[in-house]
Amino acid sequence: MIIIKILFGFLTVVAIFSALMMITSKNPVYSVLWLIVTFFSISGHYILLNAQFLAIVNIIVYAGAIMVLFLFVIMLMNLNKETEPQKNRWIKMIGAIAGGCLLLVLVAALKDVGLKKQVAMVNGGDIGLIKNLGKELFSTYVVPFEISSILFLSAMVGAVVIGKKE
Repeated sequence: MIIIKILFGFLTVVAIFSALMMITSKNPVYSVLWLIVTFFSISGHYILLNAQFLAIVNIIVYAGAIMVLFLFVIMLMNLNKETEPQKNRWIKMIGAIAGGCLLLVLVAALKDVGLKKQVAMVNGGDIGLIKNLGKELFSTYVVPFEISSILFLSAMVGAVVIGKKE
């Protein structure tokens, strides 16, 4: 149990550090790489909370597909210091004030949240298992699942029709 707490603390430190590095990096490619580290550390948290499906989906969808798209877009944009417009210091100050106001609102909203005895069940239970998710998805929610699959199929057909050249 102590190993899990140490691992949880380590993953938390890695997630916070990589998120801060992602925000403060001047190079956009480094920002994307730090965001990938953040996603992997969050996936580690999911595994500790016995939600293996969420961990795998987080790695495949976010760290895999979306980050590759971000990286390609950044590389295709060819961002240089010469082409980047210089920001006025007043705009930077207004951005810092807006961020501080957002932080103040978040702290005010979360100050009355009761966290007295709420403890996550770590490495136990069967809440996040794929077997239970599949059973629930294909028994209780089978009709909305099939409707959403038809909706996705029609969206793909529409994208092909729109993208087709004459």
